Amino acid sequence: MKETLELSTIIHATPETIYNAWLSSEGHTAMTGGEAECTNEVGDSYSAWDGYITGTNTKLTPHSTIEQTWRTSEFSEDDEDSHLIVQLKEHASGTEVTLIHTNIPEGQTQYENGWKEHYFAPMGDYFND
Repeated sequence: MKETLELSTIIHATPETIYNAWLSSEGHTAMTGGEAECTNEVGDSYSAWDGYITGTNTKLTPHSTIEQTWRTSEFSEDDEDSHLIVQLKEHASGTEVTLIHTNIPEGQTQYENGWKEHYFAPMGDYFND
């Protein structure tokens, strides 16, 4: 059975700022600390964390929602891409960032900690500076 994750955190930045950073090579690299190549165009491919993560932008709603295919170098060639939805909602303290990550290959539960350690924590530090 495929794995599914849903995680949320509050980041002290506007939805627009986070959206723009997520879809910018320079911004994504700065907010996570891992080299990224990104664009803000539907259909374009991206990579993050020095090529460990790759995928394609499938649907973009400015300053609100990012949908992407998503896979890591740990997926086998037979594994389908997983699906990532990043929801950005205004919050009194900034933005509530919710990640809905579905179609993860069975048994690959390490991504929950990965999202927390390699995205939420560095994003919190970056946007709090």
